[in-house]
Amino acid sequence: MTEKHARPKRRRRVLRITLRLVAVLVLGTAGAGWWAYSHLNSNIDSVDLDQAIGDNRPKKVVANAQNVLVLGSDSRAGANADLDHGDVSGARSDTAMLVHIPEGRAKATAVSIPRDTLITRPECKDGKGKTLPSAKRVMFNSVYSLAGPACVVNTVEQMSGVRVDHFVEVDFAGFKGLVDALGGVTVTLDKPMSGAKGGLKLDAGSHRLNGTDSLKFVRTRYGYGDGSDLGRIGLQQQFMMAMLSEIKKQDALGNPARLYKLADAGTKSLTTDSDLASLTALSDFAQSMKGVDPDTMETIMLPVAYDKVDPNRVIVAEPQATQLWEALRTDQKVPASAKNSPAKG
Repeated sequence: MTEKHARPKRRRRVLRITLRLVAVLVLGTAGAGWWAYSHLNSNIDSVDLDQAIGDNRPKKVVANAQNVLVLGSDSRAGANADLDHGDVSGARSDTAMLVHIPEGRAKATAVSIPRDTLITRPECKDGKGKTLPSAKRVMFNSVYSLAGPACVVNTVEQMSGVRVDHFVEVDFAGFKGLVDALGGVTVTLDKPMSGAKGGLKLDAGSHRLNGTDSLKFVRTRYGYGDGSDLGRIGLQQQFMMAMLSEIKKQDALGNPARLYKLADAGTKSLTTDSDLASLTALSDFAQSMKGVDPDTMETIMLPVAYDKVDPNRVIVAEPQATQLWEALRTDQKVPASAKNSPAKG
């Protein structure tokens, strides 16, 4: 065979080998992508709110506005036990924020509900399907432990008149994983944190906190401010803003590798409503929120007053609370009078 005829055969052979390698790489990449997608999807637990709550829900007033209830669970089960050794059974809503994203999604308002607030719990079904009758003067954070997240959503809707579109719940391990996936979050204190009762000890100034210390930071109660739960809300809101700023600074939503790392860490301990319970739905929702600037986000504590019967508890303050909820329900600016809480913390 002449060199002239041998050359095309070699070229065809090289081409066939190249095509096979490309096919293997494409299939391998697609397989890895499918595995990653399935892995993250399987991490997410969900609750069908409409099925769990029924028809006893407020009407949605502004179609394109969104209200998301964010819950932080204090469960000590599984990986959470290593992060908090308190002798507490079950789980409670350690943190509760109703985040309102107005039509246009250019800003947001986060309303923190104090865990010690005495509220009226509506009739709910617990995790086993047993009906719990309505009860007055129960602590807000006890609702989760008795009847689960759907009852917390129902409680918030009944006390506010605001339709909750979505809920997201993250426990201790999920919170720690998110912070560590970001490489830490920077917070700034205007006065020292004493570390009382096993809390975090920090000097005044800026600190880069890892996941474990971040969890201690948002749960600090006795070592900062007046030592009340109301004072802790300020730390939680400050940390949330710092974390959102860190996500924006790193362009985490625009970096596939970092986004996967965040998603893997976050979804391991994530429970959502059924409409958000897939990687695609979470990703679409996150992308729709990219226009929300943490620097313009408003943080408010639900106005409360000290209870006259039990000064260690608070009750919803009126007419401030009604004004606040009405502003969120109708997608209006929250008036200054609605932010005036008699119990300051």
